[in-house]
Amino acid sequence: MNTATLNLNVVHESEAQRQHARVKLPGKIRFLGPNRETIEQRLIDISAGGFSFASGKPVTQQGAFHRGKLLFQLDSLGLAMDVEFQVRNLDPETGRTGCQFHGLGAREIATLRQLITSHLSGELVTVGDMICTLQRDNFTKARKGKGLAQQTVFERLRAVSFSLAIFIAGLGAFGLILKQLYGLYFVTHAESGMVSVPSMEVTMPREGTVQSLVGPDGLVDNGAPIASFSASMLEMLKGHLSEEQLNPANVEKLFTKQMKGTLTSPCDCKVVAQRVANGQFASKGEVIFELLPRDAAATVEARFRYHDFAKVQPGTQISFSVPGEEQPRYGRIVSSTLQAEGLSSDIRVIIQPEQPLDSSLAGQPVEVVIDRGPSYDWLIDKAVTAGI
Repeated sequence: MNTATLNLNVVHESEAQRQHARVKLPGKIRFLGPNRETIEQRLIDISAGGFSFASGKPVTQQGAFHRGKLLFQLDSLGLAMDVEFQVRNLDPETGRTGCQFHGLGAREIATLRQLITSHLSGELVTVGDMICTLQRDNFTKARKGKGLAQQTVFERLRAVSFSLAIFIAGLGAFGLILKQLYGLYFVTHAESGMVSVPSMEVTMPREGTVQSLVGPDGLVDNGAPIASFSASMLEMLKGHLSEEQLNPANVEKLFTKQMKGTLTSPCDCKVVAQRVANGQFASKGEVIFELLPRDAAATVEARFRYHDFAKVQPGTQISFSVPGEEQPRYGRIVSSTLQAEGLSSDIRVIIQPEQPLDSSLAGQPVEVVIDRGPSYDWLIDKAVTAGI
């Protein structure tokens, strides 16, 4: 056998019905003619795809569609099967008419195949055989897809693209899971964090009213006036007057007299808050201004859970992100303290940045992260803790 000349396009009949065995099976076809008259003709042959009959003269037209009944005799019983068919060829001389089935259901196809197979094998067809055939499932699901040799270039490209998309989606999902696991076991996030700069406060020296002298930019130099205040002379001399001098007339006179003074800046600072509004009365020692030294070194304050005590020891390297900056900054923890609030407690740490922070960022929130990364020591500690 020469395998080089095999025809790869041959399809088995069980996969797709390309050819049908025609058998001379006794039977009749009954249908309505063009004039609605009943026509009944004896079959010449029949197959799973159609049938033919000869009427002597044409009783229909080529291409016409009809509905009728196929009639068979089984034992002493008759079998009638509703069918739809189309006239495919017609011999005007002999009246031989070839018809093709349309819309046959599963039960009709099973019945035809049982009749044809039994006739070809020479077996008698009984009513019991037909009932058994109709009760069982005679069909299987069609094979999906086509062979590689039968696919077009576009179909191959689409299959490869779909497979690649599924692979990329799976790879992305796997990477996301790895990232989540890494963040769960190796990354610690602070509950809160902010840029901190040591501030200075200017207090009221006497009871009186305040008027700010700070410009719109809020910047003041060392020793420059930042506010003026006015206080009554009685307030200034309180504790220095004798009992004789504290008579009603003298007290009223001293109360009406006002003394003005000036508050000066203790450093090259920026006013970040004015606690008392202009023209309002302030008590002695009350904070008037909160100043931020312009040359002060900014640090980062962060709050961690007490559960993370072992991870926030002094010297631990951390990274933090400042709003408006794409790249994270790095620093080290220089101190940590326990802050207890009611029944809960947390750890407050101070972080010294590796690169100086602008003091103008004071009060800005930051995201603080401790990335320990995978290490054998960490795994050993976990194993010891679990008692393995």
